[in-house]
Amino acid sequence: MVSFRSSAGRKATKGLVAVGVSLALVTVGFGIDRAVGTDGGGGATRTWVSGVGDDANPCSRTAPCKTWAGAFSKTAQPGGEIDALDPGGFGALTVTGGITINGGTGNTAGVLVAGTNGITVAAAAGDTVIIRNLDINGTNSGISGINFVSGKALYIENSTIENFTVDAVHVAPTAGGTVVLKNDVLRNNTGNGVFSNPGTSPVAMVVDGCTIQGNGGAGVYAKGNNVTNSTIVDIHNNTITGNFLGLQESNGGSINSLGGNVDDFNLVNGTPTTTKATV
Repeated sequence: MVSFRSSAGRKATKGLVAVGVSLALVTVGFGIDRAVGTDGGGGATRTWVSGVGDDANPCSRTAPCKTWAGAFSKTAQPGGEIDALDPGGFGALTVTGGITINGGTGNTAGVLVAGTNGITVAAAAGDTVIIRNLDINGTNSGISGINFVSGKALYIENSTIENFTVDAVHVAPTAGGTVVLKNDVLRNNTGNGVFSNPGTSPVAMVVDGCTIQGNGGAGVYAKGNNVTNSTIVDIHNNTITGNFLGLQESNGGSINSLGGNVDDFNLVNGTPTTTKATV
């Protein structure tokens, strides 16, 4: 028996198929938007701060937040990023997850503090934190510019850290980690430009292309935990001048020069533990 469908029935079926396809596309579209915009838990993968922002805002580009801390709680972790839309001082921050803090090129965006650390990194063991394009100023009463307590890795790039009463960059994690400084200016701090003093696990550091000047302690201080090579700092293409000490090692810490460094006009220049050829 041959069955025939009326013209009206065929049109109705086509209509239902079209509606189904449209709904499927809408559903897929919402899924794609969510994957790009959030981490599945409500945090946006990219947020913004502005000098005219408000922390009650969603921290979007058109409705930015006022502070790093306000945006941090609304940013996906790990892997999210907070960007500055314009110049401003956006407050101290404690980083507890993997994230990028970016002041933006051409802005004077950063952290202005008194009596506290500028940025404290207390992230999980698997987290990577990137701090880029910031001006971090302790106004001669802040403790340390960046205090690394925990995390897998910390990258500090193209930033100025100055006027702190302890160190520009203070690295003292109990569980070790990796810290890389690239093209930074560390100046006029009462303590050291870079200080590393790990707990039970070693710290590996790279200081590359930095100007470290006018600090009351050492430009670079590698202090170990009484185990040989418990702190290893590789230095390359840095200008280390006008500090009380240029280079200092103690308690099993070591500084390895990879070449291109100017360590001069400090009260005591110091010497690297080893000098290695670059390849």
